[in-house]
Amino acid sequence: MGAFALLLLAVGLVLTLEGLVLALAPSRIDELLELIRQMPVETRRNLGLGAVALGIALIWLAQGLAG
Repeated sequence: MGAFALLLLAVGLVLTLEGLVLALAPSRIDELLELIRQMPVETRRNLGLGAVALGIALIWLAQGLAG
């Protein structure tokens, strides 16, 4: 699979998952946003960095499994 096709796949998966969250639990989004607003900036930054690290690890794992 080429790099561009992989990028399109990744974006498509993200949009699908985000869309499912919005479609299945729209009222919970407001609660989640309020919870995030109440978090200190450093906590939000650490959560974001953790998500980036996990994403990179999953991409690395997927590439390794694909051969």
